[in-house]
Amino acid sequence: MKEVSQPVIHTKDLVYGEAGEDRLVARCYVPNRPIGHGVVMVHGGAWTVNDRTTPWFVSESLARKGLTVLSLDFRCGPEHSHPAASCDVVAGMRYFRIQAGEFGINPNTIGLMGSSSGGHLALFSGLNSHRSDHQSTKVHVGGETFSETTKVSAAPAYLVALWPVSDPPYRYRFAKETGRTDLVRAHDGYFGSLESMEDASVQRSLRSGEASRPPPVLIVQPGNDANVPESMTLDLVNALQERDGEVSYKYMPGLPHAFAYSPSPDSERCCELIWYFAKDQVRRLDQSESITPRSR
Repeated sequence: MKEVSQPVIHTKDLVYGEAGEDRLVARCYVPNRPIGHGVVMVHGGAWTVNDRTTPWFVSESLARKGLTVLSLDFRCGPEHSHPAASCDVVAGMRYFRIQAGEFGINPNTIGLMGSSSGGHLALFSGLNSHRSDHQSTKVHVGGETFSETTKVSAAPAYLVALWPVSDPPYRYRFAKETGRTDLVRAHDGYFGSLESMEDASVQRSLRSGEASRPPPVLIVQPGNDANVPESMTLDLVNALQERDGEVSYKYMPGLPHAFAYSPSPDSERCCELIWYFAKDQVRRLDQSESITPRSR
């Protein structure tokens, strides 16, 4: 009888958080041969559309390499407004860290990544998880919700930002100048005001000293991105470096916004880039953990 090969990964949906009457669901991509490390994924969609299944290609690709991936649903506009989504991302990080033993991953090496508006949320949440207005979403574990988990760190070991909308007011002006009424409408739907967009700016939080010192960051910018101007992304690189951040910047010429959401050789190349960056970060953290006990 011919042996049936097993899938390289399997997926399962679970509740990770609760905000008011909203139960927040995540899709976990579980490798058959896990390497003991995980990453939280935040989807794009201009803060108003898409869900945990949207970045399936990148999630599956990383899981096939051994990373356990937790892809989040979160509250979006226009039903919800800033900082609802980033509150949920913070809760997702806490959930994964609290449940690390159940997933067989190291709680100290969990990364956080996102694309487009999800790149913004990953950066803003990852650098500002300590903000008082980021603590309201409750973590859901074992069928119960807990508010005291705010004592658990939600700071990521590393950040991956794919074509991130890092500075919402900058992109809002860009959308108006280029006649992108769809993007203007999405900004208005989630943020509601320019003041709220300013508050959510990653660059502002870095330069004001509000943000935590950055962990290592990988930023990917497509060359033909009609949604995210490269000048905004380069300003993000500068703001991170001004805070002594370790930044890896990859420019991928000729490619459009969100190209890695569907299979292609370029998408595979992007996933390889993410994989090697993540693997390097967890290797360094694993080494520091093994050295620390002997140095005491």
